[in-house]
Amino acid sequence: MRIGSIRTTVIRYEDTNDNHNWRYTVLVRVETSDGVVGWGEGIAMWPEACKATRTLVDEGFGPLLLDAGEITIAEAWDKMRAHAWWYGEGGIACFAYSALDMALWDIQGKIEGKPIYDLLGGKRHESLPAYACNHVNKATRELNVAEVVGFKEQGFTGGKLGFAKRGLSDIGKAGPDNDVAFVAALRAAVGDDYDIVVDIGNGMRWDRQMGIDTTRRMAEFNIGWIEEPFYPTQIDDYRALKAAVDLPIGSGEREFTVSGYQRLIDTGTVDILGVDPSRAEGITGFHKVDAACGKAGITINAHAWSSAILTAASLHLSLASPNARLFELKPFKVSVQTDLVDKPIWHKNGVVTAPTGPGLGIEVNEALVAELSLD
Repeated sequence: MRIGSIRTTVIRYEDTNDNHNWRYTVLVRVETSDGVVGWGEGIAMWPEACKATRTLVDEGFGPLLLDAGEITIAEAWDKMRAHAWWYGEGGIACFAYSALDMALWDIQGKIEGKPIYDLLGGKRHESLPAYACNHVNKATRELNVAEVVGFKEQGFTGGKLGFAKRGLSDIGKAGPDNDVAFVAALRAAVGDDYDIVVDIGNGMRWDRQMGIDTTRRMAEFNIGWIEEPFYPTQIDDYRALKAAVDLPIGSGEREFTVSGYQRLIDTGTVDILGVDPSRAEGITGFHKVDAACGKAGITINAHAWSSAILTAASLHLSLASPNARLFELKPFKVSVQTDLVDKPIWHKNGVVTAPTGPGLGIEVNEALVAELSLD
């Protein structure tokens, strides 16, 4: 392919899934010299990081690809990584070239008339169980439990619960006893046929013994896994937890690079790797991490908590991966999922299937992109 033009847009949207807070992301529109358009996303999240990501695309990686002439996806990925050798081993550079890489895969699929999962070797799953990925943010335990019961009634087969999030809830903020009581109440309400995943994430800080004790107590209520119980660099704490509990441990959502994921895999502390193709070196990066997961015998779990562009990319990757076992969706309607694309991705009878069109299989509503733009 030969790149003809690149346009970046920082968008802002109100997210009903995040207590109606404003969220930000970077969308990239790439068009070849003969008019094939592809879309990508770099989920830099904060407005200043999004602006920096846009600058890197507009003034660095974009001109690099425009000047390259005929280029393949693999060549483009290598060229962008080499260009960022001084500042690209993680951080904002990864948002920028992840978005471009995603757009190039979308273009390649359209050129060949194939969905991205076929470019990746074909589907390993016809569908994946749909999980509601939500923030626990309502005012009372009863309201938070009722919300998850509602997800089950909508057909979701499980869910991932983010603790210590923005909102009115004291879950993740009032101590381990309160958190365990919530998990116990939730299990009693949803029964045994709804998978519960607990995402400790960025808002909480457990020390080693608290993490071991609380995870043991939560495990009594048959949770699927515990995610990021410690800060990602606390490898010795992860080792201690893994030795102490018989429960899968997830981490990786905040990792950036293929080499970084390999280092995490090599610690032997993680059973589920969370990977976001809009930050972890794109579709190419995710696919490489997936291969490493296969060799290590661990699960890969796509992060897809932004716009429908990222959701589509994550879904293609997950369906093409022998190491994926579920797919997360935002459970509440939001414009960047329902209105940004012609075919919003959702579940049917508790499972998610991929769009059948070429590339990402979606057409982007450019009028909405312009409406949400910060320009």
